[in-house]
Amino acid sequence: MPPTAKPFIRRRHDHSQLVRRAFQAAFLLLNLWIGVQFYVFVRYYETGGATVAVTRPPGVEGWLPIAGLMNLKFLLATGHVPDIHPAGLFLLVAFVSISFVFRKAFCSWLCPIGTISEWLWQGGRAIFGRNFDLRRSVDIPLRGLKYLLLGFFAWAIVHMSAEALREFMHSPYGLVADVKMLNFFRDLGTAGASVMVGLVVLSMFAKNAWCRFLCPYGALLGLISLASPARIRRNPDACIDCAKCTKACPSRLPVDRLLSVKSAECTGCLECVAVCPARGALDLSVTRKRPIPVAVMAVGIALLFLGLVSIAKLTGHWHTALPDRLYLDLIPKARSFGHPGM
Repeated sequence: MPPTAKPFIRRRHDHSQLVRRAFQAAFLLLNLWIGVQFYVFVRYYETGGATVAVTRPPGVEGWLPIAGLMNLKFLLATGHVPDIHPAGLFLLVAFVSISFVFRKAFCSWLCPIGTISEWLWQGGRAIFGRNFDLRRSVDIPLRGLKYLLLGFFAWAIVHMSAEALREFMHSPYGLVADVKMLNFFRDLGTAGASVMVGLVVLSMFAKNAWCRFLCPYGALLGLISLASPARIRRNPDACIDCAKCTKACPSRLPVDRLLSVKSAECTGCLECVAVCPARGALDLSVTRKRPIPVAVMAVGIALLFLGLVSIAKLTGHWHTALPDRLYLDLIPKARSFGHPGM
C-alpha cells in the first residue's frame, strides 16, 4: 500500500525578509553617514582647519576589528577598558553577543559588506539567470581560508602582552589607525583595485564570496555561533520534502536533510524559513516547540546593539578623546606611519 500522505498546512505569509532587509538598509545608511562624517573630520585636519569642523564619529571604529580584538585582549588582561578606540571594543562585544544569541545574524542582518555582497549575487542571478556553485570539494577548502586568516590575527594578538598592546595603540600608527584605513581606500592602487573588482565579479557569480571564503570577522562570529542555543530546526513530521530550503540557503547548507542546522556557516538570514511552504516544518528556535518569531529576533538584535552602545556612552567609553593639536600633527602625516611591528 502507498504511504499515507503527510498532512499539509500552508505557512502563513512570512515577513522575515522584509524585516531583515529593513535592518540591512538602516545599518548601511548609518555606515554611509559615519563614512561621510569621518571623511569631513579627516579633511579638516588635513587642511589645517580650512574646511568644515565636525565631531569624529566613534562608530568608525566598527571598521577596525583588529583593534577591537586587541582592546578585548587588553581588557581581559588588565580589567581596564582602553582609552584608544574603545567604541570598537563595545561594537565587537555587541556583534559577538548577537552571534551567540541569534546565530551569525550580524553578517546577514547588519554587516554592510554582507548586504552589498547579497545584492551582488542577487544582481548576478537577475542578469545571468542563475548563480554558479563551486563543487563541494572546492567550496569547503575555500571556506577554510577565512579561518586561517582569523587564526593568524588571533595568534598575533594572543602573543602580545598588555604593555605591548598599550604601546601599539598609543603609537602614531595606532592613534590614527582609522585614518590609515581611510587612506587605504583613497590611495587604492592598480593591484588593490584589481582585487576589489575581482571580488565584485566573483560575488556576482558565487553567493557571498567574500563572506564565505575570506572574511575573518565572519569566521570569528561563526565560531561563536556554534555555542548559540538558537538553531534552524526542521520538523520531519511537518516537512513535505520539497527541498526549497536547501535551494534558498546562501551558505549552501543541506537544510532539508538535517534536523537542526549546527554549522558555523549559518547566518540566521531565515531565507530557508521564508521559502518553506509547510507550517511548523522549519523555524529558528531554541527547542523545536518554541520557535523564535521574527519580531522577537529583530527586537533582540536591536536591543543588543543599542544596549552595548548605550553602556559605552554612559560609562564614558565611547569616544576616543585626543586633543586637536595631536590630530593636527598626526592626520596629515598618517600616510608615512608604518606598522610598529614592521
